[in-house]
Amino acid sequence: MIDEPADTAVTPHTDGQPDGAPEESVRETIARLYVDARAYAAAEADKQKLRAGIIGTGVRNAAIFGFVGLMLAFASIVALLVGLTIALAQVIAPIWATLIVVGCALILVALLLLAAKNCITRMKKAIAP
Repeated sequence: MIDEPADTAVTPHTDGQPDGAPEESVRETIARLYVDARAYAAAEADKQKLRAGIIGTGVRNAAIFGFVGLMLAFASIVALLVGLTIALAQVIAPIWATLIVVGCALILVALLLLAAKNCITRMKKAIAP
């Protein structure tokens, strides 16, 4: 056996610096840290602005859909009352027309309220960490 260790192709450096790397002063390191911290803070601020925009858009859309849905529900109740008044005057035919109109309007109300719920759900998913 050979008592000497084999030579390696590359000898490792013990000081941790590569051959061509310049020594960085403390001032340069702190300046680089300052620039990196400012970039991180700017990115975090942009992220929070984006989250606020997503929340604002979701709440606005949900409020619009909810408001339109509630107004249609109110209009459906008014139409039902008007229809019942007319139905009392002419016993049968207008009541069916009134029920069809009110039924369709209430289906539309349900769809608008589901759309509002979906807006809130999408907003929650978008801002979830």
